[in-house]
Amino acid sequence: MTAESRLSTFTATDGDNVVVQDWPLAPTVKLRGVVIVVHGLGEHAGRYDHVARKLNAWGYAVRGYDQCGHGESNGARGGVPSDTRLLDDLADMVDSTRAHMPKTLPLILLGHSMGGLVVGRFVSLGLRKVDGLVMSSPALDAGMNAFQKFLVSILPKIAPDLKVGNGVKPQYISHDPAVVAAYKADPLVHDRISARLARFIADAGPQTVALAPQWSVPTLLLYAGDDRLLNPEGSRAFAARAPKEVVTAQCFENLYHEIFNEQDAAPVFAALRQWLDQRF
Repeated sequence: MTAESRLSTFTATDGDNVVVQDWPLAPTVKLRGVVIVVHGLGEHAGRYDHVARKLNAWGYAVRGYDQCGHGESNGARGGVPSDTRLLDDLADMVDSTRAHMPKTLPLILLGHSMGGLVVGRFVSLGLRKVDGLVMSSPALDAGMNAFQKFLVSILPKIAPDLKVGNGVKPQYISHDPAVVAAYKADPLVHDRISARLARFIADAGPQTVALAPQWSVPTLLLYAGDDRLLNPEGSRAFAARAPKEVVTAQCFENLYHEIFNEQDAAPVFAALRQWLDQRF
């Protein structure tokens, strides 16, 4: 159902190199659409190999990329050179992907955690036309305490590139010990975040939720009810405000943050497949 994945380098508008991973379909398989995967904070596209292969099996070609400051792409670990860099890179990726796919087929964004926020903010601003959106445990509410909010309001003005630990506790990404161990051992995973990136996350979440009533792009929101890395109330607030005929939301009450990497991820994949089949 799938060919081997392949790595390539894409030059972003600002000249930086972005590492891209493609999971194409085998030549004999009919293409139903293309999915762009956008990873979360501190990780990289390669961690979505199993997600991509599920999508391949359902007839979708998949493209992932390492965001600025992540994986094998350029940029200081956990940093961004501008407030809009993550959105700019996604715009470049959408343009590049559109140029090499049939115009009649749907292009769908799938983002997890920080990546879920990036794709959500991207759609809320109407930066490019896409046909569908999937947000997995999106960072719509970063769960910052009062002191963290104070730091995010001050530090980007005086030291935007200052980097600190991102606060991700690996034991809470999944109930599966093998997933946690692999995450800890992954040399492309890091725990850095800059003041500028933290401010983007803190600001873009509420801004995206505020625009939920105007949502028009078919969207699937899947999130963890027992998320201990982000506040799931952000997803609940978005789902409550968004038009029900446009946004399908499902909470997996007992799962940790990485819902596609849980011990029993079958219901999550089933929800994704059902939505794709109904929409496309």
